[in-house]
Amino acid sequence: MSNLTAGTNAAEAAPRSAEEVAKSTGERPDRASSPSLAKGLFLGELHQDLATPYPMLDPAERGRVNGLIASLYEIRDELYDPRRIEEQRWIGDEVIAALGEAGLLGLYVPEEYGGQGLSQTGYCRVSEEFGRIDGTLAVITGVHMSIGYKAIHMFGSDAQKERFLPDLAAGRKLAGFALTEPTTGSDAFDLQTRAERQADGSWKLNGEKRWIGNGNRDVVVCFARSEEHGHVALILTPDMDGFDSPFRYDTMGLRGNDLRHLTFHDVTVPPENLIGEPGDGFQIAMNVLNNGRMSLGTGSIGSVKKLIDLTVEHIHDRQQFGQRLADFELVQEKVAWMTAQLYGLEATAYLTTGMMDAGVEDVSLESAMIKIAGTEFLWYAANRAFQLRGGEAYMNDSPFPKILRDIRIFPIFEGSNDVLRAFVALSGLKVVGDELEGLGDLDLLSPVRSGGLVLDYVMSKVKRRVAPSRLTHVHPELRPLAEPLSDQVGRLREQSERLLRKHGRDVRSRQHQQKRLAAISMDIVGQIATLSRMTAKMNREGADGTATERFIAETYTSRAAARVGREFDRIDHNDDHVTDQIAHVTYRRGGAGFELYPGDGPADAGTGEGT
Repeated sequence: MSNLTAGTNAAEAAPRSAEEVAKSTGERPDRASSPSLAKGLFLGELHQDLATPYPMLDPAERGRVNGLIASLYEIRDELYDPRRIEEQRWIGDEVIAALGEAGLLGLYVPEEYGGQGLSQTGYCRVSEEFGRIDGTLAVITGVHMSIGYKAIHMFGSDAQKERFLPDLAAGRKLAGFALTEPTTGSDAFDLQTRAERQADGSWKLNGEKRWIGNGNRDVVVCFARSEEHGHVALILTPDMDGFDSPFRYDTMGLRGNDLRHLTFHDVTVPPENLIGEPGDGFQIAMNVLNNGRMSLGTGSIGSVKKLIDLTVEHIHDRQQFGQRLADFELVQEKVAWMTAQLYGLEATAYLTTGMMDAGVEDVSLESAMIKIAGTEFLWYAANRAFQLRGGEAYMNDSPFPKILRDIRIFPIFEGSNDVLRAFVALSGLKVVGDELEGLGDLDLLSPVRSGGLVLDYVMSKVKRRVAPSRLTHVHPELRPLAEPLSDQVGRLREQSERLLRKHGRDVRSRQHQQKRLAAISMDIVGQIATLSRMTAKMNREGADGTATERFIAETYTSRAAARVGREFDRIDHNDDHVTDQIAHVTYRRGGAGFELYPGDGPADAGTGEGT
């Protein structure tokens, strides 16, 4: 284990914030000095300069964000009717026009192209409110901005930006992102759609895509593979000959989201519609998805806030057995869980967006963590809120049926959460393997190469910067909560190295352990983010003025630490083999269950063979 004791004695004399560190050393902490907060944890290092001081929007941008949010709610009040949208199965061109006119469809687009020029944090803050209003609104605007034209914004040429971004930012055109195929889902590297370069520099495109939001609208960024050049990213418009959208999908939820099947038959794509260079397509797609996951996570935060609002209103008004629902302990348990988890998730999400705004290039793991935690938290919070609403929630005139139908796809969108868990764990194991003699050549990421962009994480002894495993830049009153992180980070390094040495390349198939490592690293990042957020609050407003918020932060941090401890214990003490055996028994039987009485069940039931 490396650097597990570095800085051990520094905690007792730790300054209260990174600003004070700067004063004492004469230097300003450089957020971009380490490539990744989350990957560093797997090495036993806590690069707290990335997490402290907690990033905040500057007052000018915050004012602009608040103005945009106010405009959004005006549009909601005047034009947005979720039930009408469900019935008509489209958000409405008038809503799109109003959003565009208010600047809400070009949030991060530079002002020179007609956008608002917001930071990643500012963009995600507005995206949170889309999610708070309605899932369909969040998804349609997210498809358009978070992934639809993101590749043009990030990698397009000046000519492509001038040509496309003004109309897209103004809502005069909508964008889609065409990656998923009938035979290609989580393994997005293995695309079957083909694009071959012609003598005149154009591209001949053939293949099909499925489940493409805004797929028949105005601009579609499509990803394909060339036998000669590798993956490519191409800008398509539906008026191109051979580009067809033969049908729309009928979905369980998000009924107003126009989800299309696309086919390409010898579509000629002009050379000026290639984004980047030939061979760049896969990296472009993964970069875009990294960004999209952040807004999906913050949109989930907004949705949870809506659920809490609905719940609190109901439990205060509703009485049973002579007292308010709000006064029952099991009701309080559910509300407290939602509130505490929300606090930690919000801290993690906006720490990640802040790191990106500060120039940290690799937030691929943190982005995946936000997506996993946010979408699953939203699902479980919705079930708790549904339970507290009782039978009324089951009625179609309540908001809950639509909410449940809308959000169930979120853990599958933009990278299945199971794949992303493997991506988090295997990416972390890779940086450990790269440091260990004889393990640096393990191809750990091939099973999850679609999980997101993996930038080079330079770990050479010459370039690597030693980082302590302690979080020292916290308010003194929070140090008891920060101290356990040292042991957690050390154990993460220790267990990662042990699993690598034990399993070698076979660790790629040890998904039970991958899930545990992902959960551990996510909860460590959550604790760091929460303590950083709370430190900033206490430094601004004083310990006495933040007692209530501090109590919530302490609760989240303590519970996260307990979860980390349980997951570490399960690495060695588990019943994984039993789980696998039960699954295989079920497979062999061809279906469910052992009948209580012999002969019961359908005539074509399984063979009944045992283990």
